[in-house]
Amino acid sequence: MSLQAYNLAFVFPGQGSQSVGMLDNLAIRHPEVRRVFEQASDVLGRDLWAIAAKDLGHELDQTCNTQPAMLAAGVAVWEVWCGQSDVRPAWMAGHSLGEYTALVCSEALSFEDGIRLVEARGRLMQAAVPEGVGAMAAILGLDDHRVIEACAESADDEVVSAVNFNTEGQVVIAGNIAAVGRAMRAAKALGAKRAVLLPVSVPSHCALMQPAAEKLGEQLQSIAINIPKTMLIHNVDVASHSSPDVIRNVLKEQLYKSVRWADTIRFMRDQGVTRFVECGPGKVLLGLNKRIAKDLEHHALYNSETLNDLMEAFNDN
Repeated sequence: MSLQAYNLAFVFPGQGSQSVGMLDNLAIRHPEVRRVFEQASDVLGRDLWAIAAKDLGHELDQTCNTQPAMLAAGVAVWEVWCGQSDVRPAWMAGHSLGEYTALVCSEALSFEDGIRLVEARGRLMQAAVPEGVGAMAAILGLDDHRVIEACAESADDEVVSAVNFNTEGQVVIAGNIAAVGRAMRAAKALGAKRAVLLPVSVPSHCALMQPAAEKLGEQLQSIAINIPKTMLIHNVDVASHSSPDVIRNVLKEQLYKSVRWADTIRFMRDQGVTRFVECGPGKVLLGLNKRIAKDLEHHALYNSETLNDLMEAFNDN
């Protein structure tokens, strides 16, 4: 029988945490990993494990592959954890794409529908803005309101906005490439320590994604969504929802509205969460979460070593 820990949250990473060979170590001892990827491959009609493990054709960074690969990876790690421990989180959240992983792991969305949705999401995002038209940049060392100010004064009838509020002093902006460049310079003038262009071709979470969001919304109407069995906090409004129609709407809005990650972690902390576990490849969220909630306990779960460390941490309490 599983035991739900009310002070525990599992959070799932999004696009950008992928790497060739991710989960190789975990797959050696845990057949669940390959089984999840085989299920995803059956849905897609191509070998997703080969793409993630070897990427001989440089396909992993193509967003139509990245998004299902990251969802499969997060679900695989979750299934490994469930097979090794009876402890379950009372809270879940996912950063951008990771929200779909959280929906699958909370049993609000079937794995097969999740894979289909995120592949379509990736294709729609890429089609909405031709390569070379949009850009994203990280603004470091500047208050949120100053970043918003820099974007507002730099738009000039184009799109540029603050889209990922990741942690204090780290905000990602997105929009038309020229407007992003102007906002980077404006942010530097306002005191930003650094403004770094990100190696992406799709300007996620800004108004340029609204055409993709409308089409994704149409696809969401035919997808069965259940009430999540774990309290799930959404990116757009830092709230949990039980209505399938509301969940469909926040997933649609997520494509062109900002990811409020720092607010999400603070909200769960204020509800009594004292332990956060990043579940999926890499440890990007681990670094962010440590900066947002410095006084709490943070873990990343992505290989055999971190699995053993996490189980020991729970056994010690």
